[in-house]
Amino acid sequence: MSEPASLKEQDNTIASSGLSKMVPVAFLAVVIIWSTTPLGIVWSSESVHPSMAVLLRMIIALLLGSFILLIARIRLPLSKAALKLYGASSIGIVGGMLLSYFAAKYLASGTMSLIFGLSPLLSGLLAQKILNEPKFGPMRSISLVVAFIGLGIVCSSKISLTSDSWIGLALVLTAVSLFSLSGVLIKTVKINIHPIASTVGALMISTPIFALAWILFDGTLHINSWSERSLYAILYLGVFGSLIGFIAYFYILQNLSASTVALVTLITPVFAMMLGAKLNGEIITLALVLGAICVLLGLTLYQFGDKLLNRYRPSYQTGKTKEGQ
Repeated sequence: MSEPASLKEQDNTIASSGLSKMVPVAFLAVVIIWSTTPLGIVWSSESVHPSMAVLLRMIIALLLGSFILLIARIRLPLSKAALKLYGASSIGIVGGMLLSYFAAKYLASGTMSLIFGLSPLLSGLLAQKILNEPKFGPMRSISLVVAFIGLGIVCSSKISLTSDSWIGLALVLTAVSLFSLSGVLIKTVKINIHPIASTVGALMISTPIFALAWILFDGTLHINSWSERSLYAILYLGVFGSLIGFIAYFYILQNLSASTVALVTLITPVFAMMLGAKLNGEIITLALVLGAICVLLGLTLYQFGDKLLNRYRPSYQTGKTKEGQ
């Protein structure tokens, strides 16, 4: 079912208007929110069961998002393409978030953010299969090896510290895989849609699944044991981490290339590790630092390696030609 012409004209007007000037602001918002989200997840799960913490977060975001749609009179498309978009988005929301909340019991917030930084590499691998993108060249293949060496260092150090860390690592690796898959699947949907509408649509599908997860994994309400810090963290994540963060993320995903959006995951692990150490007393070991350096170096090579190689290759070949003459 195609959208009415008037809606398409409205969406095109939105895309070409001053809203496009909000791209840098949205990008910065995603960086800040994603840097603080891992710590928020850890704090919100301190006294609240992970399934309830994430469910409350989603309910807050869904209610606020629906209110904004109503006040701003933004249409929520229910076409086949729109439903496909919501479904693809919910894979990353449910899979990425639910597993991350359970992993917070076993891992520090900085470690979770660092592992999520691998999403561009996983997205690149998945894009080859789903979007028929070209296979990795030598530089990107090297970046993949370097990044996963770093991941191996981080994993080995965490497992040596606590025997249960492997559970958290497995959960986060699965979460980032589903998150990466979601981002690639979103790119397969061709539709002009307001970012707030896409966020609310995804939340409408995701929230009932989170409710089912709470019933299966907990199903109890121990409100008296909930701490103020957990409640404030849930409120922050509901308003900023879910609603504003999702809106900004879907917006930059629609207006920027996948490689540019992936830069967020290159920046946020550093800030997340610093915040975890400063505000939550998380220990940053030498192994974690070395692993983080390898992961970030791999991500840097993945994003900029080919550009740097192509930039210096012409001058090198020119100099070699002159020597031959």
